Amino acid sequence: MNKPIIHFIISALLGLGIGYIAFDVIPGKSQEQEVTTVNESSKPAETAKEEKESTDTSSTAAGEENILQAKGCLGCHSVEALNLTGGATGPDLSDAFTNVEGKHGKPVEEFLKEPTSAVMSGVIGGNPLTEEEINQVVKVLKEASEK
Repeated sequence: MNKPIIHFIISALLGLGIGYIAFDVIPGKSQEQEVTTVNESSKPAETAKEEKESTDTSSTAAGEENILQAKGCLGCHSVEALNLTGGATGPDLSDAFTNVEGKHGKPVEEFLKEPTSAVMSGVIGGNPLTEEEINQVVKVLKEASEK
């Protein structure tokens, strides 16, 4: 065999091995969250009910933070006004509620349905938001713009 082919095969195997170790063996946040969910379901019904009621009465930012995490927004974006840190690839969304219309020519609700940017078209096109999800995201972005 040629030396370059052998080097390629060895490099590919090393890359796959390192990827396996980094993403499967070392527990990430998603696995920690699953453990938390399992532990909560094993609690007595009264305790779970009390915790649900306290969660329902907590600040709306904590509940709405979940929509941004659930839909993967924080993978690329941050919302510094709400102290939500995320990726640095996309712009900070603290002023998105007021800035999207001027930048993209449509209100944020319409932008989330049919984005005019190439990147967001690909992201949302592959995983479209429901009306309820759009309303939740808009509510979070409005809250961020008011802070």
